[in-house]
Amino acid sequence: MTSTESVTDAQQAAAAIPQRIIEAWARHDADAFAAQFAEDGTMILPGLYRKGRTEIRDFMAAGFAGPYRGTRVTGQPFEVRILSSDTALLLTEGGVLAEGESAVAPERAIRASWLLHRQDGRWLLAAYQNSPAQPG
Repeated sequence: MTSTESVTDAQQAAAAIPQRIIEAWARHDADAFAAQFAEDGTMILPGLYRKGRTEIRDFMAAGFAGPYRGTRVTGQPFEVRILSSDTALLLTEGGVLAEGESAVAPERAIRASWLLHRQDGRWLLAAYQNSPAQPG
């Protein structure tokens, strides 16, 4: 946090990252999606590990052209913790919405952790990981 920023302000700024991811996904914009990550950020999904904006962007571009075409994503923070002035942890629930869906199907529901680090005044994802919300 800066000297004039409250914990609540920092929480709100950090919690805005999932909304930017949702918006980038809605546009199927792999560049905007990857821009939410630190240059050396990581993304871990079941069976997948990508490191760095370029790998994340390339994965999402292929996904938007293939299996994620026509989908949307949703997610809501249920916990936001400011760990230090430049580090935050978000926990979210959500998932991928298939075309025409208004709610995430239980088998696609996820919980995710978002480790954020502030660089040059901007919150960026240092690490993102999700797993199924329901036991498999």
